[in-house]
Amino acid sequence: MRITQYEIRSAAIGKPLTFALLTDLHSRIPDRLYTEIRKKSPDIIAIAGDFIDGSASEAPHMLEFLSGLASLCPCYYSTGNHELFTDRDKELVRRTGTVLLDDSCELSGCGIYIGGISSGFGFSRQSRYMKTPAPDLGFLKRFSSLGAFRLLLSHHPEYYPEYIRKTGIDLVFSGHAHGGQWRFFGQGIFAPGQGLFPEYTRGLYDRRLVVSAGLGGHTVVPRIFNPEELVFVRLMPEDSK
Repeated sequence: MRITQYEIRSAAIGKPLTFALLTDLHSRIPDRLYTEIRKKSPDIIAIAGDFIDGSASEAPHMLEFLSGLASLCPCYYSTGNHELFTDRDKELVRRTGTVLLDDSCELSGCGIYIGGISSGFGFSRQSRYMKTPAPDLGFLKRFSSLGAFRLLLSHHPEYYPEYIRKTGIDLVFSGHAHGGQWRFFGQGIFAPGQGLFPEYTRGLYDRRLVVSAGLGGHTVVPRIFNPEELVFVRLMPEDSK
């Protein structure tokens, strides 16, 4: 498991904050994941989708893991295109102490707004070459108009250039692309919703978009030169040393 750390500075925050970004576990818990998160002592854990495949009620081990994460620090979870959650599933997630963001936002105890924009796929599965349907643009507009620092959890990084980049949202966390599945010379080969040689697969873009290569997979195609990735983001006041 690769551990990646980014530092981002902003004049809109008053004190340093550390985030742990988890994406694309697909109902599997990698070895050492909980230990590595606990060692870093993040202020906030952000889950940007595909944490669970299908129904939460059929993944009790993931709910137990969520409870453990939420015991470490505030935990915020926005769904991706593999969560097929009924109201019952959403309630099970909330019972773990996790804040579930479904086209909604919360003002965190750290004084920043954290929002989650849900996948446009809803209850339908994404085929390999299908264009990603638009998200809830009404929520996106409302969230971008808020006054404090705004962190958006958006499972699909392909939403960024078309819908998010033109907004005033300060920071975006994404996953979904699995690093491009195969990586050669720093380039991912394929990502759903982006196609061949996708642009947004792993890394920091525009100092605003953080894309994790994810912590698992759901296909028989192996990851090549593309290890699972746990991301930590250190958000710093602009004038700090």
